[in-house]
Amino acid sequence: MTKEPPEVSDAEIVAAVLKGEKERFGEIVNRYQARLVNFLYRLLYDKAEAHDLSQEVFFKTYQALDRYDPQYKFSTWLFRVGQNAAIDRLRKRRLKLVSMDRPTRGTESDSTWEFPSGDRGPYGEIRNRERGQAISEAVQGLPWEYRELIVMRHYGELSYNEIAEIKKLPLGTVKNKLFRARQMLKEGLAEYLTD
Repeated sequence: MTKEPPEVSDAEIVAAVLKGEKERFGEIVNRYQARLVNFLYRLLYDKAEAHDLSQEVFFKTYQALDRYDPQYKFSTWLFRVGQNAAIDRLRKRRLKLVSMDRPTRGTESDSTWEFPSGDRGPYGEIRNRERGQAISEAVQGLPWEYRELIVMRHYGELSYNEIAEIKKLPLGTVKNKLFRARQMLKEGLAEYLTD
């Protein structure tokens, strides 16, 4: 059995790009694009806009690579840039940050989550779609401060420490707010949790 070579760190890739190997930035894009798009989508609720904005975020980070401090995680910096860009985009839309309006059904930005079913029958598939829709609506129904943390943790896959750093909050506050957000989701999804 052959050993896989150790993964190159983000800091090593950034250092290589800064030394002139500009094409290596593609490794960063490949590493984070899916997570970043998902993260931005959960903040903006528009697939096309999330994809477009992710490209802008990568462009901004590329232009500012010389300001990246390798003592911090690159992903934390990238997601902070993404969060700020999403907030700017929301402001440009002239929406309140606490607005939880759902996109109109049938539009490209309509979101339905599908979960793999243990049942192979049609009832299981329908039930999973209903649950996915309920989860989506429950997350959108959270106040902005809680929704943002849920999105960062569960869709952006950021650690508690990364979230605390991005939000400039004490770690305990982040944990408490995420606990409260999950409690609100649990209450909102009570009928789906009893099935």
